[in-house]
Amino acid sequence: MTESPARNLADLLRATAAERADAVAFVDAATGRETTWATLDASVDAMAAGLLRHGLHSGERLALMLGNRIEFVATYFAALRCGLVVLPLNTAYTAHEVNDLVTRSGARMLVTDDSVEAVAAEGCAGTTTELVVVGDDAFTAIERAGHRADAPRPDLGDFDPETLAVLLFTSGTSGPTKGAMLSHRALLANIDSLRAIDPQPITADDTVLLVLPMFHVYALNAVLGMAVATGARSVLLQKFSPVPALEVVARYGVTNVPAAPPVFVAWSHVPDLVDRLAGVRTLVSGAAPLSPAVFRAYEELGCPVWEGYGLTEAAPVVSSTMVHQRPKPGSVGAPVPGVEVRLVDEDGADADEDDPGEIWVRGPNLFSGYWPDGDGGPDTEGWYATGDVAYADEDGDLHLVDRRRDLVIVSGFNVYPFEVETVISAHPDVAEVAVVGVPDAHTGETVKAYVVPVAGRSLHREQVVELCEQRLARFKCPSVVEIVETLPHTTTGKIARARLREQQP
Repeated sequence: MTESPARNLADLLRATAAERADAVAFVDAATGRETTWATLDASVDAMAAGLLRHGLHSGERLALMLGNRIEFVATYFAALRCGLVVLPLNTAYTAHEVNDLVTRSGARMLVTDDSVEAVAAEGCAGTTTELVVVGDDAFTAIERAGHRADAPRPDLGDFDPETLAVLLFTSGTSGPTKGAMLSHRALLANIDSLRAIDPQPITADDTVLLVLPMFHVYALNAVLGMAVATGARSVLLQKFSPVPALEVVARYGVTNVPAAPPVFVAWSHVPDLVDRLAGVRTLVSGAAPLSPAVFRAYEELGCPVWEGYGLTEAAPVVSSTMVHQRPKPGSVGAPVPGVEVRLVDEDGADADEDDPGEIWVRGPNLFSGYWPDGDGGPDTEGWYATGDVAYADEDGDLHLVDRRRDLVIVSGFNVYPFEVETVISAHPDVAEVAVVGVPDAHTGETVKAYVVPVAGRSLHREQVVELCEQRLARFKCPSVVEIVETLPHTTTGKIARARLREQQP
């Protein structure tokens, strides 16, 4: 596998701008606004210089709470170009969640837009984080400052690729969220791995529908990073609706659609789908399992969906069915070039052939541990134990049989029961709570909460729902709340979530 000569992720943009200066880089589907590679690169230069002149320094954190718009791309690469660490935030977060993450990360600045300005402002209140809104005077001043002759220019000549680039908060299921530290080295390595697949998932001739939110690692590196590295044109879509999205596909001649399963589920109900996807070369599903029934529906249309497996800590892609060009239901394919995978049994040895084992990953794409001290990263031999379980079939392709214990995936987004349980437990009438995932036809899974009231007190479903809506992003809120007298426990006293899951139809 040939490694990219880039040392900073923003070097990819510089190289593409030099090769494809006048080609369209990004189009905003909502407004029709577009930018060329040369114009984007110049904007990134100006913004990077402006951020430095504004007083930000290499290594400081800049939070991005923006939807899929050109300003996200420009600010992201500008921050990387001047050595800042980007903290992408879900635009569905509540003020409580924003406050928690900007506080724990020590973010110097949060860049947002007017669609979530009120939430971002409340989240930054009482912190040292400066709020900057796209289009306001402060944002414009930073851009203009970068054009001044005395503006400091980023010097990346001897840039260390081990420098932290992105901080993405993720978690196990039994504790608070943890910030996975992704270096420039890790992000670049995963792009190199994807580019080494033959044929490449994204090429310079592609027009990519970027409907995945760019604050998610899947979109941020496997799609945005790849598009910038290859010079593909990207069509940015802020909100997904089945038929309007297909109209965008036709209008812009989209050839490549990377998405999460809910997109493919929604499209599968459109009657003339095969005609609408006639010009599309590649469909890729990730972030959550695609049901075999939906997979087969697309296969019957002659539009195979490629699947893969990844995680934030791997920046993110570990395996793909594109590696061996074998789409098959239930498979996430083989390890991508440059990434090693072991299946490990409970004793720490390699699992027997045909037996499932925990997925261990090794490669230059792995993260540098969790914020701020680097704890929990790869072991001394470079292996990272994912907590996910799979088996390899006769072709060497992986099939997931379980995933991180208790994790719930709603529309491709991770929901950690501990976080939801912590919010619900704050209610004075709640004695005990357990959260599990239950199947949902539209989102793959949804959140269900079992709640035990304090003895002698009454508790209603509406009270739990209202509390969650105040403190959690919508996708994390339970759609089902069941008030129960007791919860099952293990012999050690822990709530037996597995038994609760077994009760589901």
